[in-house]
Amino acid sequence: MKGTPDTTRTTRNTRTTASRRRRELRREVPSTVGVLADPGDFAAMRTYRSFVFDHHDDYADYLRHVDDLLRSLAAQGIHTTVALFDPEEYADYCTEHGLDPDTAPTRSRFTAELAGRTGRLPYTGQPIEELLPLLVDASVRQATWEYATVLLSAAGTCADCGDDIGQASFERAAELLRRLVAGAGPGHHHLVCSVPAEHEQLVAVLHTEGPADPDASTAPDSPLLTGGRDALEFVTVLATGLALGGAGGLVLRSTTEGFRDRVHGWRLDRGRLVTLTAAAVFDAYCTDADTGEPVAPEPGVDHCPGYEVDLPGPHH
Repeated sequence: MKGTPDTTRTTRNTRTTASRRRRELRREVPSTVGVLADPGDFAAMRTYRSFVFDHHDDYADYLRHVDDLLRSLAAQGIHTTVALFDPEEYADYCTEHGLDPDTAPTRSRFTAELAGRTGRLPYTGQPIEELLPLLVDASVRQATWEYATVLLSAAGTCADCGDDIGQASFERAAELLRRLVAGAGPGHHHLVCSVPAEHEQLVAVLHTEGPADPDASTAPDSPLLTGGRDALEFVTVLATGLALGGAGGLVLRSTTEGFRDRVHGWRLDRGRLVTLTAAAVFDAYCTDADTGEPVAPEPGVDHCPGYEVDLPGPHH
């Protein structure tokens, strides 16, 4: 028995309303897309039969499809984050949890857990060729921060006072950053800290603004509190250098409107940040780090000595 026109219309309207509400709810569900970083990772994933790309496809084709997917999600109003999908981490994850790696649901579960990591970026419409290098950089920075945190945690306690070396070094590093930025004065400051560790070179980069009045740079306005994640990573790497007590270096470049750029430098030595001379800063800044060959000095830049920021203490 067929329904009356009114009941048919009501049923159709109910279905339309339900479909619309599901679409609206879908917009409120965030999405995470895992991206393979390079052709090697892409080749590793093609060994799984359930992976939708076969050996007739190449990495460039894969990236085009990822770009289309991201654009499609954005067009639906869905907030999307992007994270690197590491095949080795994925295999370890499957082994640890007793999961079959050759299934789409397992890959989906692993990708969903990537959303909880900080080595990811929000998708804001940028092309995949611009997004991928940023994503790789975010992943490297995350790995650096995690390694530095492990080293700080393993530093132990001071034999003289019993203080936690890692915690004390972190607090000192935060104060040193405040002093560095306050001493540089007004302007935009670009800091790079490099610390050699056992398994890799720790490098942290920070962009921050100096206070208009250096004397007003109190703790609430410190770069650690206002610089977000980048400042936390920078302080952690610097703290690791202090705690390890080995070599390392720090460079600060200041850009202030109406003045030439200034570059200052310091070296880490036995847990202290020691100033470099102007000549040493010039040599460090004008030498290729990979080849050791001289590099022509950049025009409009003054190479300046470091200024005192680290006060000697009983447990340096």
